[in-house]
Amino acid sequence: MARVMAICNQKGGVGKTTTAMNLAAYLAMFGKKTLLIDFDPQYNSTSGLGVRHLSEETIYHALLAGIAPEKVIKSSYLSNLEIVPASPDLAGALVELVNLPEREWYLRRFTEKIGAWYDFIVIDSGPNLNLLTVNALVAADEILVPIQCEYFSLEGLSQLLETVDLIKNNLGHEVRSVTALLTMYDKRERLSREIAREIRKRFPNYVYEVEIPRSVALAEAPSFQKPIMLYAPQSPGALAYERLAREIIEGKRLTGTADDGEALYPQKPFDIVR
Repeated sequence: MARVMAICNQKGGVGKTTTAMNLAAYLAMFGKKTLLIDFDPQYNSTSGLGVRHLSEETIYHALLAGIAPEKVIKSSYLSNLEIVPASPDLAGALVELVNLPEREWYLRRFTEKIGAWYDFIVIDSGPNLNLLTVNALVAADEILVPIQCEYFSLEGLSQLLETVDLIKNNLGHEVRSVTALLTMYDKRERLSREIAREIRKRFPNYVYEVEIPRSVALAEAPSFQKPIMLYAPQSPGALAYERLAREIIEGKRLTGTADDGEALYPQKPFDIVR
């Protein structure tokens, strides 16, 4: 079965979509059969990778219109990488799901149908903590939280961790791991260095070793409908995402797993002094 990883942080602008697109691309480059699910009504992953699809062939239609998975899974120009596109229709799911039974489990059921087809399923979630995000969290076995090296990003992470606990207590779904990824890191800035140091000090087994730097190339690549590995393969951003994919495949960072089988994620919110 696939490792299902949701890219989540309720704060916008921290690099979720950039991470989802480029991580999925590098996982595929390393020979892992990978599916990227765009689960954001803004559909930035879909447009950023130039996915072509009919209007009725999106994740919304797979979840709520009974369209078969094979109809919504689209090939990309990268070997081993397939994509389920999104569209603005996905925003309507917030209203339609409210009165449905087991409304939090729709995406989980979709991924379970196709889990045997892939090594990795990467879910690009939206910036809001709503029913769509809860679906992404319930579908995931692992959660990757991009953290911009600024104070307010840490507050968003604290709220996300509380949501993970609520899902465990109320829905009975326990995420295996929650890991943090430092994004938009600039070693020349004191704030970036301080936040990175504090996070690693408090949670040494929960933060990936690699830091994603600020990069013009990373910002430009989606406008050319390419992942960074095809747009600027030797740029610092490309090399950082390549290293992240290696860390995830090799599992180097997941060395803090509790012996008693407890989930691998911080049990207390981040506490950073302004």
